[in-house]
Amino acid sequence: MRLTRTVLTALLVAVALVLQVTVLARLHLPGAVPDVLLLTVLALSLVYGHVGGALTGFFAGLLADVAPPADHAVGRYALVLCVIGYAAGLTKPETGQHRSATVPMLVVAGGALSSTLLYAGVGALVGDTVARDVGLTQLLVTATIYDLLLAPFTVPLLMSLARRLESDPLAGENTSGTAAGGDSSAGWLPRAGTGLRTRAPRRSRYGRAAGGPRSTLLSRSARSRAGRIKGIKRL
Repeated sequence: MRLTRTVLTALLVAVALVLQVTVLARLHLPGAVPDVLLLTVLALSLVYGHVGGALTGFFAGLLADVAPPADHAVGRYALVLCVIGYAAGLTKPETGQHRSATVPMLVVAGGALSSTLLYAGVGALVGDTVARDVGLTQLLVTATIYDLLLAPFTVPLLMSLARRLESDPLAGENTSGTAAGGDSSAGWLPRAGTGLRTRAPRRSRYGRAAGGPRSTLLSRSARSRAGRIKGIKRL
């Protein structure tokens, strides 16, 4: 990852984590908590691809594991977001941009469901039964609804910001320079098939091409000499 991408990722993840812990976690909404950190990982993964998405998810999940008031094993959420970021990055098209908002919204819905299931599954492996006590179905439904409601206000903005820093400002200048300067000789070179024919310059009897300044002087001097000779013969 480039320096600008790393700095932007760290800044956005830090802001999302602070917003998650200080604001969204204290709303006491029924069921799950709106996961703005997950939306940040999904938005960046849709721009960076599967490798950048996996790295972003692992970094964001690791910060969430160590940030208070985390009460679960370190690395649990990092594993979940790493997998989610990798899977979301696979949906990035070859052109780099999605043509509509359908795919990003489907990715958000799938990410909300998958993250809840993976988090509960990893918790079951380490002996955490909180999801079972609260109700896994309620967590899945509320997490999906909250994330879908919050996604239109966060995901497009984050994707647009990431794309602006991803685009190389020198690429357009190099392209235009190649188009303008690379074929600069094509304006004065004759093109094939234009129908223009070039004839070789005529040779004078003095071995020079006719029409040049020196050939003109030579022809004049030759004529003057001939005139003098004829004048002498006349006399």
